[in-house]
Amino acid sequence: MALLIGLLTAGAYGSADFFGGFATRRNPLGAVVFTMMAVGLVVAPLLLIAFPEPFPSARVVWLSAGIGVIGTASVALLYTGLAMGRMSVVAPISAVGGSVIPVFWGIARGERPSAIAIVGVVAAICAIGLVARGPGAEPIGGGSRTRELAVAVGAGIGFGVVFIFFAETGDSAGFWPVLLSRCFSVPIVLGLALVTGRILRLPPAALKPAGAAGLLDVSANALQLLALRRGLVTLVAPVAGLYPAITVLLARTVLKERMRRTQIVGLVVALTGLVLIAIG
Repeated sequence: MALLIGLLTAGAYGSADFFGGFATRRNPLGAVVFTMMAVGLVVAPLLLIAFPEPFPSARVVWLSAGIGVIGTASVALLYTGLAMGRMSVVAPISAVGGSVIPVFWGIARGERPSAIAIVGVVAAICAIGLVARGPGAEPIGGGSRTRELAVAVGAGIGFGVVFIFFAETGDSAGFWPVLLSRCFSVPIVLGLALVTGRILRLPPAALKPAGAAGLLDVSANALQLLALRRGLVTLVAPVAGLYPAITVLLARTVLKERMRRTQIVGLVVALTGLVLIAIG
């Protein structure tokens, strides 16, 4: 069950990245991120209405604050990196980083998956890098390779830390971390916009993809919590981290983008890794 929910998590995250990236193509990054987080803030209370739980402990509140702050920064870094023009560098590093860090954390915490499952984990992590590869254009907009690498590594570390924080909230927290994280992220983005003078308003045409990204992102957070409460972090993280495969498939289906041979190989490796994890 954890494996299935992990796949659904990857599907939600991958779809969110597709719609978020689509909205960012012709619109300000800050406005897209703010819209995403605001939609999440509206939707998240519905989870608590459907699955009520008492208000969580102070520890969960602080973890949720970390998720809101670090998660928002990581999404901004990811979209900034993708805007530089070399998705083949930014996407694989950020996705692999977001998976590897929780895996090592889980092992350090005493998780011991089977040998077959470990092989599947390695295959899944390798697949992330393969399926996320896109055109190898040079950095654009004044970006440098060093900055590009720094942005990708920063996003990957952030995603990994967020995954760990979600795992640390515990079963009794319910879906409170999903709501509380938005309660911190939305004011932060709004405050930064006020300080820098950025406009957070999106044109009507961009509201739909940005709103869809927000809805999918909050859904992914909820699914991630469910998966973590039913399976090992070392197994859930690489499965959930396969979200670039969903983004690539959506780009192929919706935008008619051609898939590279490495991406097709990556999808096959991903499927193999999932089977090994399920068997293990």
